[in-house]
Amino acid sequence: MPAAIPRWRTATLLWSACLALGGCTMLGPDFARPVVPWAQDWSGNAGRTLSADALPRARVVADDWWRSFDDPVLDDLVAEAQRLNPGVRLAAMRILESRAQLGIAGSGLYPQVQQVSANALRAGQRQSRGASTAFWSASAGFNIAWEMDFWGKYRRGIESADAGYFATIAQYDDVQVLVAAQAASLYGSIRTTELRLRIAHENAEIQKRSLQITERLFKSGNESELDVQQARSLYLGTLATIPEFEGVLRQSQNALAVLLGRPPGPLPEMAAGQGRIPRAELGLIVDVPADLLRRRPDVRTAEMQLAAQSALIGISEAALYPSIALGGTLGLSATSIAGSPSTASWAIGPALVWNVFDHGNLRNQVLVQDARFRELQEQYQNTVLTAAREMDDAAAGFASNRAQIDLLEGAVQAARRSLDIATIQYREGLVDFQRVLDSQRTLFSQQEQLVSTQGSVVQSLVALYKALGGGWQAARERPLPIDEETRRAMAERSDWKPLLNDPLPPPGAQPPSRQRSEMP
Repeated sequence: MPAAIPRWRTATLLWSACLALGGCTMLGPDFARPVVPWAQDWSGNAGRTLSADALPRARVVADDWWRSFDDPVLDDLVAEAQRLNPGVRLAAMRILESRAQLGIAGSGLYPQVQQVSANALRAGQRQSRGASTAFWSASAGFNIAWEMDFWGKYRRGIESADAGYFATIAQYDDVQVLVAAQAASLYGSIRTTELRLRIAHENAEIQKRSLQITERLFKSGNESELDVQQARSLYLGTLATIPEFEGVLRQSQNALAVLLGRPPGPLPEMAAGQGRIPRAELGLIVDVPADLLRRRPDVRTAEMQLAAQSALIGISEAALYPSIALGGTLGLSATSIAGSPSTASWAIGPALVWNVFDHGNLRNQVLVQDARFRELQEQYQNTVLTAAREMDDAAAGFASNRAQIDLLEGAVQAARRSLDIATIQYREGLVDFQRVLDSQRTLFSQQEQLVSTQGSVVQSLVALYKALGGGWQAARERPLPIDEETRRAMAERSDWKPLLNDPLPPPGAQPPSRQRSEMP
């Protein structure tokens, strides 16, 4: 018996050494953020526009950029969209799913096989002479197996799940940006259409009065029928645009209502400020373009998906090497049969499993994971390129549309003055009615172009702020937007409570596995 003690101590020391060595071994590549060589020095049209000193009223862009329009109705609609939009709620549920997946990955660091078994038996027999016998027996056992993370398989699994969790958060941020931009864009479209509708009604009234004048003059024999028919043609043509505008208005209202999670229809709160197109100057951007690209949620999503795939390479490489597990059993049995002793048994020891003859399959599994990693690398580069193009396109669109406004406002003033002069001269008999019709057409056309361009300025500015990737930061401080009924039903299951109440990481936070890898 004393000789067994040194052997046990030796085995314990060897086992401890294996555990220590296993804690240091990590197969597979350590992820690093991909380098985009051109991004640091890139400015493009967006860089020149966004940093222009020629905007004296420019303000530093806040995260909630829609507030720069100074429109309380728009502010409320964006806030509602970011809370109640079905896509936002779906993204929130995916975050909860990723939290559960992260818990599954973390459980690999603990014993993977745990089994408790027990049974009891009572038996007996009756003989023909009336004698009977009975006995009972019972047993209980406990099995446990713990595969050591010798090659970092489970730690890579946690790293992958961690990156996947942050990818779902970035997707949630992306939805926040998208719904804010969609709400602002639809709001601008509705206000633009309302103003176009008002201009059509105003011009129709002007043209109706001209038609009535020509009809009276024709009946009195002072004008020809040609003037009447031309006036009627212009008037009816303007009236024909009104149903088109009304249809577009209703469709935009329906789209905004659905974006807010409401049934289709007009929004009562939009009665305030009707027909006023929101206006805002371009805010001053203080970040360099490379930082703007990296903060975009879609770029961060691509990066986190790449990090998750990088960890899967290590998991597949670990399958090429033997797995070492510590197993143990503990059992107890007893019976009432005379002379049968109760017994207790235990066993503990390591086990080694190695798929020696399956290396061809396993090596190709590593290649598969590596190929998928390379695919995501290309996807990441394409995502950054697309982001840069969207920023530059939006900046160029805003600059070109904004430059037209002053010119078109001058054109409308000139067209209105021209109509006034033509009307006076017509009444005095100095010009024919054709000059009045031409002036009315020109005024309507210039007003239409001005309003359309004002709407385009709003749309291009919204597109620019969306391309910059802002507007998601405040959602990190709020609880996940889950409706009360769903939250209550999930909270009834105690396992959901910590996942429901866990706050989101603050902006700029990195996955814990990334933080550990970056420590000196």
